[in-house]
Amino acid sequence: MAAMKIKNLFFDSPKVIRSVDKATRSVLSRFGAFVRRTAKGSIRKRKKPSAPGTPPSSHTGLLKRFIFFGYDTQKRSVVIGPERLNQKNTDAPHTLEYSGRTAIGKKRVKIAARPYMGPAFEKEKQTLPALWKDSVK
Repeated sequence: MAAMKIKNLFFDSPKVIRSVDKATRSVLSRFGAFVRRTAKGSIRKRKKPSAPGTPPSSHTGLLKRFIFFGYDTQKRSVVIGPERLNQKNTDAPHTLEYSGRTAIGKKRVKIAARPYMGPAFEKEKQTLPALWKDSVK
């Protein structure tokens, strides 16, 4: 009889693991959506270029349209960022975030950093504790 009572006090490991995995996926997916929304919202559509150090301007709308997030089940993490644009071997999203050299026509030019993903992540990072609160059920 005593052995039975002790057994009832232990967690059902597979059930707890499933519950934690479900909460992790839910919380990180919501966090990814928040960061994506903030990053997209920081990119303004206008004809003139943005100032260095501020989020980039969107001239064609491609950068805003191709920011995604996805939950990686193997690593239990979320990946958030722009898809690489397949235009003449350019890596515009990376160059805009971190700065670098790129070709515009026949000229190679240096582009100053215009971060948009890093600031969005930093802004939304403070919401993580609230997202985790009471998430495992």
